[in-house]
Amino acid sequence: MSNLKLSDKQRWAELLITKEGYTQKEAADTVGVTTVTMNKWFKKFGWERLRQSLLITRQETLSRWYAQLDEMNTAILNRPEGERYASSKEADSMSKLATAIERLETEANITDIYQVGRRLLDYMRQYNHPDTLLVASVFNDFIKHNLKR
Repeated sequence: MSNLKLSDKQRWAELLITKEGYTQKEAADTVGVTTVTMNKWFKKFGWERLRQSLLITRQETLSRWYAQLDEMNTAILNRPEGERYASSKEADSMSKLATAIERLETEANITDIYQVGRRLLDYMRQYNHPDTLLVASVFNDFIKHNLKR
């Protein structure tokens, strides 16, 4: 991991701590920095707060946004006949919600990529698959490549 830039190590550590539940020491060992450096990053970038905010999952967020759209549509449908259309403000809000929903449903970020790879490797390890180390190495390179983007 020593060939990664410091900013890449920070992003990797953030992912390990906030999404994977690593301790600061575990993350420091994994990304190749001292525990003092990890502690500074943890405080400076507010990773504890971020870890807490990530308790609201993607699915929960999508569920809430769909509920908001449904509530807006229901309110419009409950209007008197001839007035069942969205105002420009409502239409704008609905459009923004729909765009946010589409983006959240379709875009994979580094966290998603990491989680899928982690699940695959956990599955392979469970069966002592002979290619697990090779896949882990390729996956690690893939993560590094995506972090550099």
